[in-house]
Amino acid sequence: MNVGERFTTAAQSISEADVAAFAALTGDEHPQHTDPSWSASSRFGEQIAHGLLVLSFASGLMSYDPERVIALRRVRDAVFKAPVKIGDSVRVAGMVSAVRPIDEETELAECRWRVLNQDDRLVVLATVELVCRRVPVPEPVLI
Repeated sequence: MNVGERFTTAAQSISEADVAAFAALTGDEHPQHTDPSWSASSRFGEQIAHGLLVLSFASGLMSYDPERVIALRRVRDAVFKAPVKIGDSVRVAGMVSAVRPIDEETELAECRWRVLNQDDRLVVLATVELVCRRVPVPEPVLI
């Protein structure tokens, strides 16, 4: 991973079944997410996906090379900018903003994610840190 490197993922739709499964798994059964009647009279006018579900989808859309990426270390400064409705699709457009060595074998890559919906509307901003194996830099050959 190099500083300034940009990437974009494929998109994935978020279904009502995804929201229901996430609510059951986490225990977050807020009616904004799980009750169509209640959410119809809410600020958003309909059910919306949990913000953490959207962030989880974003992480799942990333194609982490298992030979290179060891672990997702931190998600920070996540800001939920707009609701994601049932049936919306999300994708990640991001860039590597910093890379620093941890030790001789690993480095920390900081990525800035912009999670966008099908209309290219920004729905989540986040900074994500990944622990990666360092790629050895070949020694220069002196002639």
